[in-house]
Amino acid sequence: MSGIDAGMFFAENETRPLQIASVSVFDGPAPTYGEFVRALVARLLGLPRFRQRVRRVPLDLGRPVWVDDPHFQLLYHVRHTAVPAPGGAEELRNLAGRVLGQRLDLSRPLWEMWLVEGLEEDRWAIISKVHHCMVDGVGGSDLMTSLFDLSPGEVPVRDERGPIPLPEAEPEPSRPSLVLAGVVGTTMEQLRQVARLPELTRHCPATARFVRGLPAYARRLREGRGASSLNGPTSPHRRWAWTEADLGEARRISDALGGTVNDVVLAAVARGFRDLLAERDELRPDTVVRTLVPVSVRLPDEKGTLTNRVSGVLVSLPCGRPDPLCRHELICRQTTALKASHQAVGPTVFTRMLGLAPNVLAVAARTALRMRQPYIQTITTNVPGPPVPLYAMGRRLAAIYPYVPLAAGIRVSTGVVSYLDTLYLGITGDFDAMPDIELFSRGIRHGFDELAEAASPDPVVV
Repeated sequence: MSGIDAGMFFAENETRPLQIASVSVFDGPAPTYGEFVRALVARLLGLPRFRQRVRRVPLDLGRPVWVDDPHFQLLYHVRHTAVPAPGGAEELRNLAGRVLGQRLDLSRPLWEMWLVEGLEEDRWAIISKVHHCMVDGVGGSDLMTSLFDLSPGEVPVRDERGPIPLPEAEPEPSRPSLVLAGVVGTTMEQLRQVARLPELTRHCPATARFVRGLPAYARRLREGRGASSLNGPTSPHRRWAWTEADLGEARRISDALGGTVNDVVLAAVARGFRDLLAERDELRPDTVVRTLVPVSVRLPDEKGTLTNRVSGVLVSLPCGRPDPLCRHELICRQTTALKASHQAVGPTVFTRMLGLAPNVLAVAARTALRMRQPYIQTITTNVPGPPVPLYAMGRRLAAIYPYVPLAAGIRVSTGVVSYLDTLYLGITGDFDAMPDIELFSRGIRHGFDELAEAASPDPVVV
């Protein structure tokens, strides 16, 4: 495991399930459970990680390693369920909220897929869960693309009986071999990092700008009035909601008002928090909600890699400002300054250099995820999804809603995935702290609407 992956693994506990997930909705009749299982087998044969579990190195002399699970049973990971009648959006969200909040068994391969029947309009769904130590959001999107088809012409797998063909598991390593591999692996990684020092020096200007920008980051953590109800202890249970926005409309807004589609998303999320905090009587003119915005730092040759390649920047959402154009402009100013200061590149270089010290990244990631801090109130992640239609067993993917876990005392997060011409937003909330999650979701939708209205040209008076 990398240091960040190991930190994700160690940071999980009974109130902090750290899986990323999605709910994919398909048109057409649901496949049988047997068809679904056999279709997955055909895809998973080329992904050994899905048959591996995590093994810790004795005395933690090295980072955890992935080993073949000698007792791997595909049917344990592939589940079958149905939503109650009438099978609408509310029923699916309630079911997904319960499933997504359940912890994965850390002694087994860290993933599950649920076939969901009973949706209205002759639809069905897949609930997919994978632990964050295996993959980040962009890697999850790549993985989704690899598991689905690009055309509907694939012949559905017949529901045949009999044993499911899977490769033989490699023998599990002994404790002494794990210790030796851990020590050797750590040493080799240090040598690789030393060899990459000349390459990392090319990023010195960006790193220097990152360091110079740290005082501004510190000031941002102190500016404005935070929303205290968005931080605090969390329960083991989750609420989950979703909303949608037109991707073409978001692009038209960014063309008219400036900035990027991600700036439009952040401005809409700011409106959601404005509505939420107003209802909670926490909204003041100087209220801000500080959001961590993950940024992928994957290289082109790392596409599809099952690991975490992510950095992040901090953006203050000016929820206290009543004017949507003002909120959007303030967000654009921040993101433009963050890009110029290379705030996402600097941490990446630091994490690579920290690889010189054994397990430093694992300890740092674990500490960051476990501590309860009052400075960052939420996470907003935007992952570009496939711009072309996807299919599963001949059925077309109609919608996909992301799920982002909660950690570090954060009680609500928002994930965004684009697919075709739509932005799909999934909102995760702590069950006890976010009973008003639907209010937040509606506020985000209102945020897109008000920005679209503000970006529209003035009507021509005849």
